[in-house]
Parts: sequence; structure tokens; C-alpha cells
Amino acid sequence: MNAAQVERFFATLKAVNPAPQTELEFSSVFELLTAVLLSAQATDVGVNKATRRLFAVANTPAQILALGQDGLESHIKTIGLYRSKAKHLLQTCQILIEQHGGEVPRSREALEALPGVGRKTANVVLNVAFGEPTMAVDTHIFRVSNRTGLAPGKTPLAVELGLLKRAPAAYLVDAHHWLILHGRYVCQARKPMCNVCAVIDECDHGRQLKSASA
Repeated sequence: MNAAQVERFFATLKAVNPAPQTELEFSSVFELLTAVLLSAQATDVGVNKATRRLFAVANTPAQILALGQDGLESHIKTIGLYRSKAKHLLQTCQILIEQHGGEVPRSREALEALPGVGRKTANVVLNVAFGEPTMAVDTHIFRVSNRTGLAPGKTPLAVELGLLKRAPAAYLVDAHHWLILHGRYVCQARKPMCNVCAVIDECDHGRQLKSASA
């Protein structure tokens, strides 16, 4: 995919969805951090079901800590790996209170120092909460970037750096939302829906399909 195709790729995704949003439900930066921390190897739908119950009774670091391990687990036990996630969330809440005045920090270094928070989670918080042009590379973005030729890479970090380099600045803040949604609903893993894909003309895979059928 050349530079002109990359421009058209993102322009088309923007035209289809001008204001993309995360599908995780939250009403504060701390709720967002909690939801993203819980979302590893889980669907947004499943996380939202659990956090609706959790946030109704505890949606601050102090309130989460007051639940304790057993209390927190009881609210999130429908989510995969809930025991380790509960442990990490409690540890994170303790650090937020002790080191950050109960607020979610805005720096990558401080975010990645929180238990259970890796680079992808930090990127989501920085982008969604603070509007920074980061790329949170999950399985959807990794697949779309490689399949389309947008930013091929063998590791999530390689794809992230490639996307930051190739995506035009005007699209960077929203780019990771467009790519996640495209991968989730159109460019799916087992059976990509190329017949309804708006960006098939810019996509390496799409052009190969058209060439093969010509």
C-alpha cells in the first residue's frame, strides 16, 4: 500500500464513521483504565456486562480497594482470568492512591508501571482519555495492518511503529478506533467480508482477489 492508498484508506474509513468511539463503557478516566485492564482476552461486550455491575457499587480506586479480592472477584467473575485481573486492579488502585492522588496518570511510563497495564492498555488510555495519537495494537489491528499492507510487521510493536509512521497526521487520533472496528466487523480473521469492504480498492489483499477473479 503506497502513500496515496494509505490516504484514501483512512479518508474512506473516516467518511464511513466520522467520529469513532471505543465500545467499552465508561464515565471517567479511572473507569476506562479499569475496563481496559479487564479486557485482556475478553470481549468488550463481556467486559461491559461486568463493569455495569461493578461500577454501580465501586468506581473509584478507594471504593474498589474497599471491596477486597473476594468482593471484586464476585463482580467480575464472568470475565476470563478474573482472579489475576482482580489482583492487578487492586494493586493498581493502591498505587493510584499512594502515588498519584487517586488520579490516573497521563504519562506512558507511569501507566505502564501499574500492575496489569501493558503498552496496549497504556496506549488506549492515552488515546481515548487524553486524546494522544497512539496506536493500541490488538489482534484486530495486527491482522488488518498485515492483511491490507497498511503496516506489515511481525510483532505488535513493529506494527504500532509502522502505523505511527504511515498514517497521515490528520487521522492519527482516530486511526486505532477505525482499524479495530474494521477488523472486528469487516476484515475478520477467518472470513473477511471483502464483498462489503469500503476500502477493498486500497487493500493489498483486496486487489489480489480482484486480480485473481479477472
